[in-house]
This record gives sequence, C-alpha cells and structure tokens, in this order.
Amino acid sequence: MTLRHPTRVVEVRGPMSVVKLLRELGVDREAVLVMADRELIAGDATLRDDAEVEIRPVISGGAV
Repeated sequence: MTLRHPTRVVEVRGPMSVVKLLRELGVDREAVLVMADRELIAGDATLRDDAEVEIRPVISGGAV
C-alpha cells in the first residue's frame, strides 16, 4: 500500500489493520484521521495491499 503522510510517502506491505499500521509508525490513533482511497475509515478496518492511505492530523477549534 502507499502511505501518504503530510511530510512523507512510504510503501508498506498489506493487508494490515489501521491500528497495526499506526502502531508500527508510532502514531497516536487519537491524534489522526485515516483515509483509504479518499474515504475516511474506522480504526478497526483492514487496509488492502493496493490501498492509497493518508494520515491527517486532527484539527479542532471553535469560538472563544
């Protein structure tokens, strides 16, 4: 699978669960959103070997 992160692109062998991928990359699941082939996916999903995966930081804000 192709993993696209805002600062890097890496190839990762799949299939693999989202949880396992993030653990291997040392990324906190609560701090990111994971998209596969341009769709938001759940943490318990399994990523296909040919998936294009993006990891995006969670951004929050609001009125003061």
